[in-house]
Amino acid sequence: MSYRNKTYVAFASEDIKSYRLMEAWRENKNIAFDFYDAHDLFISRDTSRPETIKKNLRERMKNAKQIVLLGSRDAKRKGGDGVSFLAYEIQIALEFNLPVVVAHLDGSRGGNSANYPKPLSDANHYTMSVSFQPTIIKYALENYAGGFATSKTTGERIYLASVYSGLGL
Repeated sequence: MSYRNKTYVAFASEDIKSYRLMEAWRENKNIAFDFYDAHDLFISRDTSRPETIKKNLRERMKNAKQIVLLGSRDAKRKGGDGVSFLAYEIQIALEFNLPVVVAHLDGSRGGNSANYPKPLSDANHYTMSVSFQPTIIKYALENYAGGFATSKTTGERIYLASVYSGLGL
């Protein structure tokens, strides 16, 4: 098994701009947000066959210690359709029992079933739902993801408003 030190960002293709924004946060010296991106490994081309892409996705996820899922209506639809690459990524995240931070693109802080793929809720997988903001995503990756492996907690969880206000959000 590979050394797991990367963050895997899963998203519906319609949400690529938000993924690019996360990359910009990481590069901005004025924003305290960083992650070692698993997407830099095992690159696939748009012309690759689906089997090759899935093989590369699995290899990337072998290096992941945590997942950030960009939560949106498109992510819910594709993540639950059983055939898309996002559905495959969620299947692998569950298989590898990885911590999943769902960053809601609509800004929701209270969890949002409109953005939550069915396979995660059906599995009652312990996830943390946060708004799509670098400070709270970083906080979740440092706090929730770090304690995930030893936790007996199940299902979707959210942070109280006091956590957001304590972070200046």
